[in-house]
Amino acid sequence: MTVSRPFLSEEGAALIGLVREIADGELAPRVDEYEAERRFPRELFGLLGKAGLLGLPYAESLGGAGVPYELYLQVLEELAARWLAVAEGVSVHTLACYPLATFGSDGQRERLLPDMLGGELLGAYCLSEAHSGSDAAALNTRATADQNGYVVNGSKSWITHAGRADFYNVFVRTGGPGPAGISCLLIDAATVGVTSGTPEKTMGLRSSTVAQLMFDGAVVPADRLIGDEGRGFKIALSALDGGRLGIAACAVGLAQAALDYAAAYAREREQFGKPIAEFQGVGFMLADMATQIAAARALYLAAARLRDAGLPHTAEAAKAKLFCTDTAMRVTTDAVQVLGGAGYVSDHPVERYMREAKVLQIFEGTNQIQRVVISRSL
Repeated sequence: MTVSRPFLSEEGAALIGLVREIADGELAPRVDEYEAERRFPRELFGLLGKAGLLGLPYAESLGGAGVPYELYLQVLEELAARWLAVAEGVSVHTLACYPLATFGSDGQRERLLPDMLGGELLGAYCLSEAHSGSDAAALNTRATADQNGYVVNGSKSWITHAGRADFYNVFVRTGGPGPAGISCLLIDAATVGVTSGTPEKTMGLRSSTVAQLMFDGAVVPADRLIGDEGRGFKIALSALDGGRLGIAACAVGLAQAALDYAAAYAREREQFGKPIAEFQGVGFMLADMATQIAAARALYLAAARLRDAGLPHTAEAAKAKLFCTDTAMRVTTDAVQVLGGAGYVSDHPVERYMREAKVLQIFEGTNQIQRVVISRSL
């Protein structure tokens, strides 16, 4: 990866160095095999956890690393440049820890969060349902209070890490219709009545398990309610601000990998007696790709600085997610074009990059939803 990061602190530079060492040594050599076999790299998440990379933006007192969000996102970008599914998995885990870290009680955080951030456990974030994707407030999964806590029935769709996670952050209906009736429960994966469906056969991110999650009379203790009843929709939207920035950073990492590969190919591939990079049609395409990536990186970092400063950043996170993922789609498509016929076969990674870029425009809120968020802010 060719990115220079001149404004990092000494500690930040050391962290990025560690991430690059792990990404180049452990992720890059495995990605093709695991993607081809649709194999989930659970052992690599254990490795990342032991390296302290599964709790980066959370306070050290809670078991995290206490790094700024701006630095955490650059870690995701580095990981995504080698293996998008792993970077996306780290982003999803970080998102799954957010409700407890931000809205949980002191007792809940002290009891549960250290294990979630310490690296041994892997989390999932469960909001979408088959009929309520973009319209998340229409969810139907219901949690009924009884003397044992809550009895949960229903299902969630498109859940990253379904059947692989150790805990699930689940948004359920405890009251009437609409946002005011939604609450948030932290449910152990081993809970009786919690099962996962057959993994989806996705276009890209084939080593990332995505499946339906079902709840059939699952009993969840009352002390697993995060925040007050009826506050779940607010928690969900607040969490998505950070999640969207995570996807933005992943998109930039993927786009950078595509540019690096296409530029190297264009320097080596000769036609009409000279490298194709020297032809203006190819050189200008590479120049546009590099410019778009630089602009995308600046946009997600600017939004992260707002978050680190405790300032409103919902619209800025939406802009970053929108622009960065659209950029990834354009850049990976152009990378395939630079390689020509070679770009259309799996012998070269740009074919995979292009397939992976598409989903970045869809999850954590489609890019049409990002435009809704941005337009409302105006």
